[in-house]
Amino acid sequence: MLTEYMVVSALLIAIGATGAMVRRNFMIVLMSLEVMINGAGLLLIVMSYYLGNVSGQVMFIFVAAVAASETAVGLAIAVMMYKRKKSVDINDFSILRK
Repeated sequence: MLTEYMVVSALLIAIGATGAMVRRNFMIVLMSLEVMINGAGLLLIVMSYYLGNVSGQVMFIFVAAVAASETAVGLAIAVMMYKRKKSVDINDFSILRK
C-alpha cells in the first residue's frame, strides 16, 4: 500500500515538473507548481501515517498554507501582467525586472 502512494506522489511531482518546464503560459506553470506541492504533501501524509507520527500531517497544513499564499501572489502577478501586456506568456515577464 505504501509503495502505490509513493509512486502516485512521484508521478504527481514528475508531471508537475514537466508542466513547469515545458509550458509557456504562466497560469499553466502555476497549476504545475500546485501539482508538485500536492505530490509532496501526499508523500508527507503517507509517510506520517506509515510511521505512526502526526508530524507529517501537521507539516502538510503549513505546506498547504504556503501553497495558498503562493497561488494568491502568482494570480496577482498574472492579473497585473495581463492588464499591462494583454498576455500571460512567460517570455513577456521581463518587464518585471524594470
